[in-house]
Amino acid sequence: MSVNSSDYTLGERICKARDASSLSTAQLARRLGIKTSTLQSWESDRSEPRSNKLVLLAGVLNVSPTWLLVGRGTPPFSETTSTTSDLDSMRVALDRVQRQAQALADEIAALQDRLDG
Repeated sequence: MSVNSSDYTLGERICKARDASSLSTAQLARRLGIKTSTLQSWESDRSEPRSNKLVLLAGVLNVSPTWLLVGRGTPPFSETTSTTSDLDSMRVALDRVQRQAQALADEIAALQDRLDG
């Protein structure tokens, strides 16, 4: 069973987008020009941002205000997820190239032995 962004509360979506941006609550609050406790209230659904702060919040977190409010649209891009899968694919490619290089080195050695031999 998968969970849609619309199944989360506003506070949970703010928290997810902040995590995807690799920002602490203090860092995000500073960028928004608000107190950390205010941001924590938003994330725990004790209060909601005014419209001007919601738009600013969406911009800083690189999501749409609509996604923050109701979970419709593109969810935040997680650099961590992308980086992990990129690293995995690079490791696979590197392993393949190393095997090819070893096969070429073996073939070169065999040809050298035939020439010398």
